[in-house]
Amino acid sequence: MYPMTTLHFQVSWGDSQNTASFSEVSGLTMEADPIDYRGGADVSLSVRKIPGLRKYGNVTLKRGIAPAEGGNGLFEWYKTISAGTVQRRPVVISLLNEERKPVMTWKIRDAWPVKIEGPGLKATGNEIAIETVEFVHEGVEIEVA
Repeated sequence: MYPMTTLHFQVSWGDSQNTASFSEVSGLTMEADPIDYRGGADVSLSVRKIPGLRKYGNVTLKRGIAPAEGGNGLFEWYKTISAGTVQRRPVVISLLNEERKPVMTWKIRDAWPVKIEGPGLKATGNEIAIETVEFVHEGVEIEVA
């Protein structure tokens, strides 16, 4: 068995009808702050480590701008922040095998976009115009097929 490549993946949000092609996903991180603890009755001079607050990194998605895609509602979702009715939605990121079947899935809970960044424009360049979307969220659940 060989390790998976990062080449094939799929991103969806809200109901699974909202999908888009992205060229990069980053920020799938989880961590727990350790807390030093020493009970009042402990006679040793050392501390125990206990888990503290759990933290989740912002998830960043990048894609080339393609006018035919129509945006897939990402900008409209971002605009709900201005309206004061931010919509928290699940975001599902699946790593796919060669048959395009999920082998590992990250289910991101209660996500909402905090940043949309347009491409850097340059008259002398010929790079692909990349759009970046950054989400905050309240947890990640990992499923392995």
